[in-house]
Amino acid sequence: MELKPLHITNAQLIDGDMPRPGSLLVVDGRIAAINPTDIPEGAETVDARGQWLAPGIIDLGVFATDKPAFHFGGITRAALMPDNGPLDGAGLVERAAKGGKPDLWVHPLAAATKGLEGRELAEIGLMQQAGARAIATGRARIADSGVMRRVLAYAASLGLVTIIHAEDEGLTAGAVATDGEMATRLGLASAPAIAEAMAIARDLALVEETGAPVHFRQVTTARGLDLIRAAKAKGLPVLCGITPAHLLLSDTAIGDFRTFARLSPPLRSEDDRHACLAAIADGTIDILASGHDPRGPEDKRLPFAEAQPGMAGAETLLALGLNLVRDGHISPGRLFELLAGTPACLLGVDAGKLAVGKEADLILVDAGTPWQVDAKKMAAYAGNTPFDGMPVQGRATMLWKGGQRIR
Repeated sequence: MELKPLHITNAQLIDGDMPRPGSLLVVDGRIAAINPTDIPEGAETVDARGQWLAPGIIDLGVFATDKPAFHFGGITRAALMPDNGPLDGAGLVERAAKGGKPDLWVHPLAAATKGLEGRELAEIGLMQQAGARAIATGRARIADSGVMRRVLAYAASLGLVTIIHAEDEGLTAGAVATDGEMATRLGLASAPAIAEAMAIARDLALVEETGAPVHFRQVTTARGLDLIRAAKAKGLPVLCGITPAHLLLSDTAIGDFRTFARLSPPLRSEDDRHACLAAIADGTIDILASGHDPRGPEDKRLPFAEAQPGMAGAETLLALGLNLVRDGHISPGRLFELLAGTPACLLGVDAGKLAVGKEADLILVDAGTPWQVDAKKMAAYAGNTPFDGMPVQGRATMLWKGGQRIR
């Protein structure tokens, strides 16, 4: 079936800091022109009616391929964490990469070590050939510094970024919350927030030693963010990310033992939350991701300490990102750098921006439409969201993958 050219008119283009009126032409699945003068015959025209036209979201570090949730959330590509499986062999990576095509592209992240056990290097080169776009340590870090050094050096030699979980397991073993008044009041086993900074400090020393590019998937504390800032000032090849949960919620959300707010890393103090907001505003944080990890009642309807951490975040990612725009922390253009532009660069995919020649992964966004997060009505496999009942604004109304309309 031949793909008709697509002409999207009357849009607000997100290709700079602020939305600007314009139109866009797609030919053969790629962006052919912005504000085109010549429209090919037989092109399909879509009137955007003044909505934002933005790059499709590239959600970096999801734990499940959950197409209905991704499509609702305006996500056209997702980088899949290696934990389910784990993705530690070429065949598994190849299968995962086919998981969403043609209407969603899944980019598998290869397990850094065999079985994600942190002991032996996995076959990273073969997994790269099979379609892995980066490697990841999974839900935990690699405790052995010698193994971590070998992983970084090998990944760097292949031109791959290593995606790191940053918590020192010696401090966090058995903990389900962050040290503080809330954990004490609830009688929960907790760990000091410095567990994050200590893990980051070790890995930054190894980055300095090896020159390997890394991405700390979630940095959620003031101390951790200070280390990232200093590393960037030195010119080290370091990126870091966060989910909306650590920007909008603090550990008060676990009151009443709410297991939907049991996350990894755990929610932090209000002071750390404000440090995260400052870091997203000043450019220290590079990527905003959903951390999408749908967990059913068998994982969540348990005593807090026994519940599995994680939240279904794909459907709320865009709306909660728009919250940051409305509150004046970031501009619309910066939001889509966090959601699409930087993730595309990290993965080496030709998308993530409204620019001529890029793949036409596009979304229309009605930035003002109000709705309410409802755990029971979510499209995801499970509705474990800490934002249940929250009124939000903004959603994707149309979505194209490679110029093909998906919804």
